Amino acid sequence: MELNILTLIYLIGAVTFILGLKMLAHPARARRGNLLAAFGMCIAILGTIFLYKDEQGNGLHNYGWIFGGILIGGIIGTLAAKKVKMTAMPEMVSMFNGMGGACAALISIVEFNRLVSHPVITSLPPSGFLSVVVSQGELLIILLGLMIGSVSFSGSMIAWGKLNGTIKDFSFKGQHILNLIILAGVFVLAVYLFVNADDLFRFDGTSAVFTLKGHLIFYGVFVLALLYGVFFVMPIGGADMPVVISLLNSFTGVAAACGGFLYDNKVMLTGGILVGAAGTLLTILMCKAMNRSLANVLIGSFGGGNKSGVTGQKQHGTYKEITLSDAAVLMAYANRVMIVPGYGLAVAQAQHACHDLEKLLVERGVDVKYAIHPVAGRMPGHMNVLLAEADVSYEKLLEMEQANEDFPTTDVALVLGANDVVNPAAKTDPSSPIYGMPILEVELAKHVIVNKRSMKPGYAGIENDLFFQKKTSMLFGDAKKVLQDLIAEIKNL
Repeated sequence: MELNILTLIYLIGAVTFILGLKMLAHPARARRGNLLAAFGMCIAILGTIFLYKDEQGNGLHNYGWIFGGILIGGIIGTLAAKKVKMTAMPEMVSMFNGMGGACAALISIVEFNRLVSHPVITSLPPSGFLSVVVSQGELLIILLGLMIGSVSFSGSMIAWGKLNGTIKDFSFKGQHILNLIILAGVFVLAVYLFVNADDLFRFDGTSAVFTLKGHLIFYGVFVLALLYGVFFVMPIGGADMPVVISLLNSFTGVAAACGGFLYDNKVMLTGGILVGAAGTLLTILMCKAMNRSLANVLIGSFGGGNKSGVTGQKQHGTYKEITLSDAAVLMAYANRVMIVPGYGLAVAQAQHACHDLEKLLVERGVDVKYAIHPVAGRMPGHMNVLLAEADVSYEKLLEMEQANEDFPTTDVALVLGANDVVNPAAKTDPSSPIYGMPILEVELAKHVIVNKRSMKPGYAGIENDLFFQKKTSMLFGDAKKVLQDLIAEIKNL
């Protein structure tokens, strides 16, 4: 009866994961979808703790350790989630994703030690020599979970460090060859262990002990996989970090699914498969939005910073500035204004001021919309979450294709901290690293106002041709203060 109840709980948990994931597809339902999936996870965890029985009928018993870990982790997670700023959301996602990969790798280590500590000993007649049989299926899943989880953990930690600025892009000549050598080493050791596991035991009387050589090979796979994760992410530049985060997220999901296989836990398996599949699909969509292949993202090292140090004036001529009063008049008497948010808006925590400006313009009869690029910010959906926090209506958020259709009839395009996603070089300059990447075509608007702190290039380290076009005016300053000053100017008109 308990098994049936636990199976039912797992079924409910799996259904909540699927429904929650589907609800995440729309901002209006995303919060409820997240809570629904969290509820399913909670009942699955509690069901496992209190109802699980192994083949001998034994259940879990270390309740103090289990609930102590849950309490400590819950407190840390809650405090981290409440204190994190919207600008730090991408790195927090990388951190949490890395922890998931670490858990999967640790599960593989624990289960490997259990597997080799209790081998099946058989005799081979007529000689009577003892032999050991290791479950090849279990060993395969353990090795896969170890490799994928380790890469996800170390790669996510490097991504976390790069996003918060503590780790810089690093690459050297021949690094991709070194990466391939390390990856080949991981697979060679793993295959050797998988094929020869039965022969890596020594017999002590009637018992079998796994040899030091066998342990060294296993932990060699672990260390090399960690090393590969570091070198895998290290050369990838800032502009590609959203794709890397999504890809590593899919790795963690697959590693978690391996744990589900090991424990024959249906809900863990379902959750891992959903995360892995969703992360893979999102990675493909992100690459499509950038008009680049995944191989190009992983090998191209695009966005690693501009080494030239050449300013816009030297390359493109001069730019022109606009005063707050002129910008206020231009926007207040426009028929349609399109706001293009970018990472600079998040840095300044200006989403609420932006919403206040939108409401003020709407009161004056201006049609205001937001143009959202799929890879704006440093994480998929970063701008959507940012604006949702300020209670911006979801109907005002236009996807790239729809926004590009509206730009020709837009009087003013207000770009707030966006750089690479509005760079016309993606369409006009074949020599540009972002050539072919779909962009928000803000240059089609009648007037373009760009708010930036300075003329420094964006996160990808590429100069933006938009800033030097005749219809573009620069409005320098912190986004929050500039928006507040714009609001004051418009109120005085």
